[in-house]
Amino acid sequence: MKVVLLGPPGAGKGTQATGIVERYNIVHISTGDIFRKNVKEGTPLGKQAKAYMDKGELVPDELVIALVQDRLQQDDCKNGYLLDGFPRTTFQAEAMEKLGLAVDKVVDIQVADEILIGRATGRRVCKKCGSTYHATFRPTKVEGVCDECGGEVVLRADDEEATVTNRIAVYHKETAPLVDFYEKKGNIVHINGEEDAAVVQEKIFAALD
Repeated sequence: MKVVLLGPPGAGKGTQATGIVERYNIVHISTGDIFRKNVKEGTPLGKQAKAYMDKGELVPDELVIALVQDRLQQDDCKNGYLLDGFPRTTFQAEAMEKLGLAVDKVVDIQVADEILIGRATGRRVCKKCGSTYHATFRPTKVEGVCDECGGEVVLRADDEEATVTNRIAVYHKETAPLVDFYEKKGNIVHINGEEDAAVVQEKIFAALD
């Protein structure tokens, strides 16, 4: 089974990806992981990607596609894969098709912007041990102090409202045409990501089974 997972930042893709790969015995592939592995191993593609990343620039589509194609040709992908963070644009989706990289199903997790912002801006992280909390849903016992190690619990810059709002806007701009692309293919399923994570997972499984 070959699945693409779509959803804005904060939609719970990480949680759902874990369940999907376990149930269907497929590999979870994220572009971030591919970049890091190639950069760490110093592969020719990794060196090219690092040159852009070091300047804070986006890695060009052609290079992203080459990295993903290389990863999907590895033996562990023969049983199928879950693509997370790719394709991000219709250009990338069309390139996948031209390369014969099939997609059986596209799962689009939908969450309203205001809920995404609330989830992200409420997130708190321990500076010492990395434990995560949420100001509303999972607060620390003592405000600002980690339950696990007593370290300082803070709001990361990534989770500040202006940053989160911008990331969501970029996602909508890039991905709205991609959703239309897969709608025309007839292989996309829309899942309400505002429900409990276990409910969301059951609905995804029902769509994929």
